[in-house]
Amino acid sequence: MRVLKPLYVSAFVGALLASCGAPKTLTTAEALQKANLKTSTENVVAKKAPMTDAEIRGWQHADIYKDSVPGISLYQAYDFLKGKKASPIVVGVIDSGTDIEHKDLVDIVWTNPAETLNGKDDNGNGYIDDIHGWNFLGGDGVNTPEQLELTRIVAKGDKKFAGKSAADIKPEDKKEYDYYIAAKADYDKKIKETKETAMQQMAFVNQAEAAWENLAKAIGKEDFTLEDLKALETEDAELQNQAGFIGNLLQQGFDKKRLNRYKEYFSKQVNVDKEPHYNLAFEGRMTKDNPEDINDTVYGNNKVIGSKDDEIHGTHVSGIIASIIEGGLKEDGTYRKDQKENMENIKIMAVRAIPDGDERDKDVALAIRYAVDNGAKVINMSFGKAYSPNAEWVYDAFKYAAEKDVLLVHAAGNSSLDLDVANNFPTDSYNKADKYVNNVITVGAMSRNFNDHLPASFSNYGQKMVDVFAPGLEIYATFPKDTYESIQGTSMAAPEVAGVAALVRAYYPELTAPQVKEIIMKSGIEFHKDVIVPGSQATKKNFDEMSISGRILNAYNALKLADAMANRKK
Repeated sequence: MRVLKPLYVSAFVGALLASCGAPKTLTTAEALQKANLKTSTENVVAKKAPMTDAEIRGWQHADIYKDSVPGISLYQAYDFLKGKKASPIVVGVIDSGTDIEHKDLVDIVWTNPAETLNGKDDNGNGYIDDIHGWNFLGGDGVNTPEQLELTRIVAKGDKKFAGKSAADIKPEDKKEYDYYIAAKADYDKKIKETKETAMQQMAFVNQAEAAWENLAKAIGKEDFTLEDLKALETEDAELQNQAGFIGNLLQQGFDKKRLNRYKEYFSKQVNVDKEPHYNLAFEGRMTKDNPEDINDTVYGNNKVIGSKDDEIHGTHVSGIIASIIEGGLKEDGTYRKDQKENMENIKIMAVRAIPDGDERDKDVALAIRYAVDNGAKVINMSFGKAYSPNAEWVYDAFKYAAEKDVLLVHAAGNSSLDLDVANNFPTDSYNKADKYVNNVITVGAMSRNFNDHLPASFSNYGQKMVDVFAPGLEIYATFPKDTYESIQGTSMAAPEVAGVAALVRAYYPELTAPQVKEIIMKSGIEFHKDVIVPGSQATKKNFDEMSISGRILNAYNALKLADAMANRKK
């Protein structure tokens, strides 16, 4: 039988609680003093012994003090959480298709409590049967290639300003024309550079393929491991050199599958202007909406998986968050059944809005609003681009998320650029100086090398625009169809932060999004040493100057600081 509590009883209880006074959260300075965190690595000696395949697959969860590897101290975090209760929380993942049927994801996928699979919009939010999220790209089980935003700007400008010189442009069109001319110069430059890089990388691929073939014959199997390579005994000098070459690749998680993907990618880049990203004539949008009209919101469908054959990104990103929730992966034995409390309370919402190409500003803005409106308290955004013609739509969505106390976690990007100078949209600053919201964490990627190679060579950075660094190289996680692989990118670093943020918000729901951001930035591990600047061969600067915090994500410290800041009565 259902028992109703009279309104006057609720009022009395509320007044009683108010009179008693809920514990007041501490300031960051007070919490830091109370938590007494260990963050210094002054006397830490980096791991010198070669890591096994199993150690490399799980390095991101290691502890710098125990393992001499700069992981996020996940298992120490679990020990800290023993006996504590979590509150329900939803993590939105705005990305490409996500294989929500994967064995490591299926148990923690968000289910819309207000929707039934019946062909109707039960909750009246405009999205029919959005059971596990929404697909703003449209299509069902197919990949959705798109142009880069740069290409779209040039294609649009070519049509509008065809045959016109600067003298022919009307005053009201001058700003758009200048934008187009700058973009056109950038487009031509990128086409040239991409083709040159592709030729260089194909030479590398050919060298690696030849070495792999020779080693496979010597070892006796095609899919050999690093251990197989170490056991190889040969007097052949060429084979020894090839073993060293391939061994180095394997140490970086570069197996034969990844080599094949690398080859496929760069073979297309040789003729990049014919591929969708840079093809000025390509039309890839599958939905019937107008992408230039933010008020045209009824489009897409509920098919959040996308293509299991062609889309890996969303599944891998979600798997990184899942591995933090679950304590590892079911496939490699690191999965911990004792994390039932996390799995029952932390759920992942799949929002498909990122195509194979550059995302549309409209899709991103609406995806953020969708996730916020459906209860997400943390949203991972592992995407970005250099141009954003309708950036104001996303700015407004960021502000909307801030108003609803939602934490946004954004990947810094993989172009080895200083974001204090270069652009990477979306962003939480109009001018690279002042932040218009305080609920966004921008994340750079780091490696397992606790030395001057700590920042990933591809990672963007910036003392004003990047907040913190997290593991983003050789990250082993879920791939579609119940498979697993290692890939790299700031796209992998962001969900490490999102996963930790989810733990903090689940166990300390009284803390706000800005407080959680502050916790993650202030609780990180320090590294006050010079590092090689991403994109350079030898240029160095202090790691403190690579981000605002100058720190590395640490789950254990974040939870300790959150506990201190929450200031609960024992």
